[in-house]
Amino acid sequence: MSQQTTETSDAYTVVVFRGSSSKPLRFSFPRKFVRKLLILAAILVVADLLVISHYVIRTGEVWQLSAFRAEAMSAREQTAAFSSAIDDLKKRLAAMGEVNQRLRVMLGIDATKQTGDLANGRGGEELPLPDAKSNSTGAASTGGGSELRLQTSELKDASHLDGDITAENAEMIAQQVQGSISALAKEAAQEEQILQELTQVAEQRSAQWASTPSIWPVRGWVTSGFGPRVSPFTEKPAWHDGLDIGASPNAPVQAPAQGRVVSVSFDSKMGNMVKLDHGYGIETVYGHLAKSLVKEGQRVKRGDVVALVGSTGLSTGPHLHYMVKKNGQALDPTKFILD
Repeated sequence: MSQQTTETSDAYTVVVFRGSSSKPLRFSFPRKFVRKLLILAAILVVADLLVISHYVIRTGEVWQLSAFRAEAMSAREQTAAFSSAIDDLKKRLAAMGEVNQRLRVMLGIDATKQTGDLANGRGGEELPLPDAKSNSTGAASTGGGSELRLQTSELKDASHLDGDITAENAEMIAQQVQGSISALAKEAAQEEQILQELTQVAEQRSAQWASTPSIWPVRGWVTSGFGPRVSPFTEKPAWHDGLDIGASPNAPVQAPAQGRVVSVSFDSKMGNMVKLDHGYGIETVYGHLAKSLVKEGQRVKRGDVVALVGSTGLSTGPHLHYMVKKNGQALDPTKFILD
């Protein structure tokens, strides 16, 4: 009896009742077996939890990696687009530089451009060829354009890197982008400075051109040119310091350039006179006028009517005596007439 009790106390018994008339089923499990089974189940549960947590962590890492790759691809595409934009801006700056250079030559402010046979003109002192070191030094000092081309090329190479973009690659791309922007800003500043210089020179030249006599003051025919002639009054050789232009009486006399009226007067020989100061040392004088239509100090533009043709003073008939002076010296007016 004691032995049966001992065996029962060392085991777990499970009783299954199948009904009132059926005999119940009994299952006995030793304590050691149950303990081992529970330990095994606990180990399995812990292992499952470890596997699940590892899976969750790895899944998160995969998602992060996918997001990082997507961002890297987007950054690579943006870098490629940025390098293409830099190329386009570089081409525009190069074209602007060529236009600026041509304008500098046309405006006469670039002494380095010389006319001549650029294909066959040769000469100069013979010097030894530079060595590789000096050649590389010279190539390195070609200017901002070469630097920008090099950085743009490096930027293109960086935008096509194989494999994943690491922190070092991202930093390198950022440095190259910053360098390209700096070089582009430097070249743009240089072109802007050149444009400012060209604008100033163009304004000065424009004002000078606007102040240079360039049209006929009156439509007619030349009755006496500039230079030596036989005087119509004394029939002796004389010097004619202007241009006599025959025209109908009261024909309008136009200002050949912009300027200021400095004198409206009468002279016994020149008759009614008008004198214009165009600046830059240039003056024009109009004589034998029937009537002046301007006042002293008045500003006029090219084409403005300043007087009417007449025959006042020492004159043989209606005409305009037209003089051009530069720094006080009379010049041939036909040298200034373009139309």
